[in-house]
Amino acid sequence: MLYRYIEHKIAQHLRSNSDKILVVTGARQVGKSYIIRHTCKQLFANYIEINFIDDFNGNKLFENVKNVDEFFLVLSSVAGNKLGTKSDSIIFFDEIQQYPQFLTMLKFLREDGRANFIASGSLLGISLKRTVSIPVGSIEIIRMFPLNFEEFLIANNVGEEIISAMRKSFEELTSLPDGVHTRLLDLFKRYLIVGGMPDAVNTYLDTHNIIEVRNVQRAIFELYGIDASQYDQEHRLKIKKIYEMIPSNMENIKKRLVFNNIDATKGRSSKYTEEMDYLAASGIALDVTAVSNPKFPLTESIKKNLIKLYLNDVGILTGQLYHNNIMPILNNEESVNLGSVYETAVAMELASHGNRLHYYDNKTNGEVDFIVDDFNSLSVVPIEVKSGKNYKTHRSLTRFVSVEDYHIDKGYVLSNSGEIISDGKIIYLPIYYSMYFNPDATPTQLYF
Repeated sequence: MLYRYIEHKIAQHLRSNSDKILVVTGARQVGKSYIIRHTCKQLFANYIEINFIDDFNGNKLFENVKNVDEFFLVLSSVAGNKLGTKSDSIIFFDEIQQYPQFLTMLKFLREDGRANFIASGSLLGISLKRTVSIPVGSIEIIRMFPLNFEEFLIANNVGEEIISAMRKSFEELTSLPDGVHTRLLDLFKRYLIVGGMPDAVNTYLDTHNIIEVRNVQRAIFELYGIDASQYDQEHRLKIKKIYEMIPSNMENIKKRLVFNNIDATKGRSSKYTEEMDYLAASGIALDVTAVSNPKFPLTESIKKNLIKLYLNDVGILTGQLYHNNIMPILNNEESVNLGSVYETAVAMELASHGNRLHYYDNKTNGEVDFIVDDFNSLSVVPIEVKSGKNYKTHRSLTRFVSVEDYHIDKGYVLSNSGEIISDGKIIYLPIYYSMYFNPDATPTQLYF
């Protein structure tokens, strides 16, 4: 079984005295159902799972349920013998977005008190926007992503001693031994190929066969396209078109969407707001918004008309770009620009640790790949991603950190180099240390 950090969050919530119902959202195939099922069965003697998509495609028993009493009546007809007392029973609503009325009903199920509940949804971001009455105060939402790099390390039997040494190296800005760095960089390159979708990771661990791994990734890519095509008639074709454009668009210098390529009319970003919202809210793409005047907090400086979209999984991206040829990544061939691949991996990592994704775009100073908020220092942190050997060439980042009005303490360059160097305000780190940019890191003062 793959280790997932979110298991601890789920278990902690279910063991707590919180009366809020936990709702786990995220794209399809990231492992939500599996980890919820596993955790609930460990904690409760009586476990009931209702998959609303299966119900919709079958007998539609729950489709027209409108209130709590109706729900328990229908439930008793299919699983009444599994329901015990509240202390030992939990009901899992899987794919809750299929029946949006249950999102509203969660409040009343919580108040009814006959059982514990937990829910998940693959397109939950879309459903919440469309739900008239969101049960604010009754639910807690957490988002699940594909495996991040640390989870991938654990899956590949990298022990706690090495992971602790990595964190100490990051915190103290001291380089790891060359042999350790070589091993970690090799695993990072394999992560670029395999990505973090659980089925792809398990296939890699079982077979180490690139064709088998790519078959899994290709199926997921196609599944996401099918999901997009099920949206309403007005938008679905454009959604699917934008989604399918992301891999090739990553090869552009700016990596921003070229809206003229979506349909025959002259395109502007404002025309495709709903389509891009769908891709981001569904979790199948990561949206990175532009900031030209970076001040903390960054949400106050967003330029919504300049958006980059990254695929939610780097393995799916490399499968679309290079198919079964893994040598450009493993050998870091100079003839192939891996910049978009490295950026996608970093975007995944930053998002999985709770960062809101932004990039710097300024006509005078140029672009910086990512900027994140630092809630401890109340400042912003610029991050430049380099896949080649010339990682110390970064004019835009140098200009960025030198602007006095931005009050930048430090900027980071992530590259293949294992040597950690501080040069003025610029800190050079190994690429895999993107996993330590965490906005929820422990603050310096806990109590007040």
